[in-house]
Amino acid sequence: MLRETLVFLSRNKTARKVVTHARFARSASRRFVAGETVDEGIAAAHKLNEQGLAVSIDYLGESVQSREDARAAADVMIRVLDRIVAEKLDANISIKLTQMGQDIDTTFLRENVARLLDRARAADIFVRFDMESSDYVQKTLDFFRALWTDGYHNIGIVLQSYMLRSEADATMASELGARVRLCKGAYVEPATVAYQDKPDVDRNYIALTKLLVEHGTYPGIATHDPKMIDATCQFAKEHDIAKDRFEFQMLYGVRRDLQQALVKNGYHVRVYVPFGEAWYPYLMRRMAERPANMFFIVNNVIRESPLGRLSGHHNGRGA
Repeated sequence: MLRETLVFLSRNKTARKVVTHARFARSASRRFVAGETVDEGIAAAHKLNEQGLAVSIDYLGESVQSREDARAAADVMIRVLDRIVAEKLDANISIKLTQMGQDIDTTFLRENVARLLDRARAADIFVRFDMESSDYVQKTLDFFRALWTDGYHNIGIVLQSYMLRSEADATMASELGARVRLCKGAYVEPATVAYQDKPDVDRNYIALTKLLVEHGTYPGIATHDPKMIDATCQFAKEHDIAKDRFEFQMLYGVRRDLQQALVKNGYHVRVYVPFGEAWYPYLMRRMAERPANMFFIVNNVIRESPLGRLSGHHNGRGA
C-alpha cells in the first residue's frame, strides 16, 4: 500500500508543487540527486571517480510533450557528453526516451536521439536507454533494435525483473551482444504483465542475473540487495566468471558503504547520478523502491527544520 501511494504521489501535480517548493525537501533530496545543473552533476561524477566508482549520468525528466523541450533535453545531454570527454571522466550516460520525444513522433525521436548518439559514438561513450512503465517496454525495445540494426552499438537497455517478459528480452539482448542493466522495477504494474510478490521478483532477478552474467555482454547488475549481490558473486565464482565480465550498479546516495566494500573486493561499481530540476518524481520512486530511503529523508527534514534544531535532533548516515 505504501509503495502504491508513493508512486501515485510521484505523478500528482499538486503534491509535486507543494514538495518542490519546500526548502527542507529540496535539501533532503540532495542525498539522492546530485543537483539541478550540469555543473553539479559533473562535480558529483568527479567525486565518485576519485573514490574508484564509475558513473552513469542522467538528466532527470520524462513524458515530454513538445519538440522544443525534447530538443533542449538532448542538448543538455550533449553538453554532458562534451564535459565527460573534456574532463576525462569514467562515465557514460543514461537517457529516457519519453524525455527525448517518444510520445511525440517516432521520426522526430530518431532524429533527436541520433544526434546525441553520434556525438557519443565519436567519443566512444556508451548510452543507456532507461526503461519506463510497461506501456513503453515494447516501444523502447523496438526503437533500440532499429538503431542497433543501423549500426549504433554504443547503446544498451534496462530490463526489470518484475516483468514477466524479461527472460525473453534478456535472451534477445544476449544474442545481439547488447549490454543490459538489470533492476527490479519501480512502477506499479498489473499481474498480467508483472510479478506481484517480492519473492517472485527476487527469484526472477537471480535467474536473469545468471543468464546475463554467463551469456550476456558486460551486464550491469543494478541492486542494493545483499542477497542479490551475494548470489551474483557466488554464481560467478562457481562458473569461473571473471570480475571484469560484469559490474554492479547502484543509485547515487544509496548504500555508499556497500559501494565501497565491493570496490575494495575488486568489483567494478557504477553509480547512477541523476541531476536536474525534475527531481520530485525520481525521489518519490526511490522511496517507493526502498522504504528506508523515505525514513532517511523524513529524518533529515526534521533535523534541518527549526523544530529539529531546537530539539537538537540528529541522526546517522541512514540508508
